[in-house]
Amino acid sequence: MAVAKKKAEIKKVEKKAVKKGEPAKKAATKVKAPATKAVKTKVAERRLFNVAVVGATGAVGTEMLRILEERDFPVKELKLLASGRSAGTKLEFRGKKIKVEELKKDSFKGIDVALFSPGASVSAIYAPIAAKAGAVVIDNTSQFRMDKDVPLVVPEVNPHAIAQYKKKGIIANPNCSTIQMVVALKPIHDVAKIKRVVVSTYQATSGAGREAMEELATQTADLLSGRHIEPSIFPYQIAFNLIPQIDVFLDNGYTKEEMKMINETKKIMEDDSIKVTATTVRVPVFFSHSESVNIETAKKITADEVRKILKKAPGVEVLDDPSNKAYPMPFDAAGCDETFVGRIREDESIKNGINMWIVADNIRKGAALNAVQIAEILIEKYL
Repeated sequence: MAVAKKKAEIKKVEKKAVKKGEPAKKAATKVKAPATKAVKTKVAERRLFNVAVVGATGAVGTEMLRILEERDFPVKELKLLASGRSAGTKLEFRGKKIKVEELKKDSFKGIDVALFSPGASVSAIYAPIAAKAGAVVIDNTSQFRMDKDVPLVVPEVNPHAIAQYKKKGIIANPNCSTIQMVVALKPIHDVAKIKRVVVSTYQATSGAGREAMEELATQTADLLSGRHIEPSIFPYQIAFNLIPQIDVFLDNGYTKEEMKMINETKKIMEDDSIKVTATTVRVPVFFSHSESVNIETAKKITADEVRKILKKAPGVEVLDDPSNKAYPMPFDAAGCDETFVGRIREDESIKNGINMWIVADNIRKGAALNAVQIAEILIEKYL
């Protein structure tokens, strides 16, 4: 099985990385991924586009470069933009070294598509500037997600929403944990109408950036060597621990991350009647978010029916064979494009309930891949 081979290879590189006390993403992503069902649109033939990547030196930015190359996106000229402290760094794209430039207000002249992942405060300033200069911005930050004039898009779920980009010239990329959940839920919603979602997430440190991954690696090595540790990025020790807080707490007792999942799910699914509650937890894993999801549907649906629906769903890989201990785990998904679903079973405590376990690479499908998929549809249908 392709997934099993991939799993073994990823496990080897992650073990080596932990021994060295460093993240394994760069090595892991070189492991060839199995055939994918992730949405890949037919890009416009012979037409090339000028592309900018903002936040190019970050974890998501560098992954965007890899995915643009992997999927043979029709790039004419590529401009890499980041903060002044990263300017001058060189990153490789299609065998060539490209120098990173400092992000400025005049950086977007002649740019057709701008992929943003610099942080919400930076996007707030520069995304409108890029749009005014004529670029279509695909923004990976939280800045514009709930703006009524900005489409919030997951290509497997609501690709038609991309057409709304003309209002502000900006398309929002959803939160990583929301993306993988709605990829799995939308096909079920279409058949049985989901009334309520209860989700608990187990989110990798890469979701908090490179420094967070380095903190996990360093703490792990230090603790195993008997050395004292001092948390920096996270409020508490992350190695060998779980932290039930992602982002700041709000007045209602939820964290900002939890409210992102609640609000974004309704917008993407285009159904405000869906009730959603979430608990988000940071776990000592480098890559891939995992989610325990319970849904209540209006129409009775069995676990076997859910499996059949998801096996046909774009972007979904069903890995669900308990008798052979087959279920998704973080290293199954690391470096892969699919959203993996397993542990599918009926909730015996309610009439119409289903439990499932959803895992996906938060840097790929949860961020960079989703953005590039949006760009593919954009250039094929709208530019």
